Amino acid sequence: MMFDHPLLLIVAAVATVLVGLLAVWARRRRIAAAAGWSDELGREAVRSGRHSPWLLALVALLAGIGLAGPRWGLAERVQEARALNVVVVMDVSRSMLAQDTPPDRLTRALGVARRLVQDLSGDRLGLVAFAARPFLLSPLTLDQTALALQLDALDPDFASEGGSGIGGALDLARSVLAAASEGGDRAVVLLTDGETFEGERTLATAASALRSDGVTLVVVPVGTPEGARIPGDDGEWHRDADGVEVVTVRRDDLVDAMVAAAEGVRIAPDAPDPSGEVRRTLARLERGRARDRAAADLVPRAWIFALAAGAVLLVQTATRRGAALAALALLLGGGEAAAQRPSLGVEMLRRGDTAAAGRAFLEEARRRGTDTAWFNAGTAALVQGDFAGARDGLERATTSLDPGLRRVALYNLGTAMLNEARRDTTRRDSLLGQAQSRLREALQLDPGDAAAKFNYELARRLRPPPPPPPQGGGGGGQR
Repeated sequence: MMFDHPLLLIVAAVATVLVGLLAVWARRRRIAAAAGWSDELGREAVRSGRHSPWLLALVALLAGIGLAGPRWGLAERVQEARALNVVVVMDVSRSMLAQDTPPDRLTRALGVARRLVQDLSGDRLGLVAFAARPFLLSPLTLDQTALALQLDALDPDFASEGGSGIGGALDLARSVLAAASEGGDRAVVLLTDGETFEGERTLATAASALRSDGVTLVVVPVGTPEGARIPGDDGEWHRDADGVEVVTVRRDDLVDAMVAAAEGVRIAPDAPDPSGEVRRTLARLERGRARDRAAADLVPRAWIFALAAGAVLLVQTATRRGAALAALALLLGGGEAAAQRPSLGVEMLRRGDTAAAGRAFLEEARRRGTDTAWFNAGTAALVQGDFAGARDGLERATTSLDPGLRRVALYNLGTAMLNEARRDTTRRDSLLGQAQSRLREALQLDPGDAAAKFNYELARRLRPPPPPPPQGGGGGGQR
């Protein structure tokens, strides 16, 4: 068993004692008042309502436990959908730790995969990860929650095994899809930098096998052709056997060979929304009927305690109506006690102290690491004119799975770069280009955003015009 808000259990215990003591005090006052009228009324008051304090204390205890959010047990449900069968193949080899695609290739690929899992809700998804060898993390399932949990475990520390075997991973994904007896068309989505110890022929053979089985291959390349060094476990750069620092590059030649052999689709590495490109590619495939059993762990059970509290309160209502109404008021008031107080950053904003709000939001972002916290920290920094802090926070927020949060983070990030370009003349052209790029991405998520359109046009017009094309050679000689 676990609780969403375990601290409320302490509140529940204190409330139980207070309600019980208050009920005992109220009963004694009632008995004393009745005895003041006559001895007979006093004896009648003593006989009635003996259990009321215990019942009211029990109501407070049950309500408090319910508000703490208890969870336990498993629940199984059968899901039905018209679905594709898609296996996501994730490269977790050492080269994916290179930082030529910020913050690094693996984190970038995981962000694309998480959004893709969210966008393909209702399809049967599987997950294969590979370094030197492939391994199946999740078979085909309609339960996207299970797949998301597996993706969360693939952080950069997971990529500990040297080498990379893309061909074996494609073969494993093909075997998973071959066993699928339900659903519609089949596809493999490969996220990789193309670095592998296998040759082009091996990759082409594995890709051709996918085409022969009627499986669509979609490749999402990560990294840059220029490449980058690979961080090592000791804080130094990774070196080969000769002690030379290893530079890993995106192998477009191998990626193109796989795509050609499979007659598949290659997503542009600089696409502003790679997961959207993959989704649009898969939308052309035909879905089929599929069923799946999904298990939910740690099922919310607050309703049991709420039902029990209501039943006890009903008993009390039938016997001691006035006291029951007091307990009902306490129960309803408990809902407000459980509400979360506004964060320190929000309180500082209400007071007009933007500097303190910025510091509070930044501290919250570092402590909790949520997309919303980073968005608040970056936006607060933007208001204060701290463009470096704004870029840091808002860049992190642009990886959010929430399209609405991602859009406003991209808009604020583009606006920050636009304002910074006005101050930093040495980097003005570069900052304006980045501002254009971020605002374009925001417009792709919401083409009707008038503010984003205005800032995008402003950034475009502020950039200097491209240099004229070189003129032809001087052929004006005399004949």
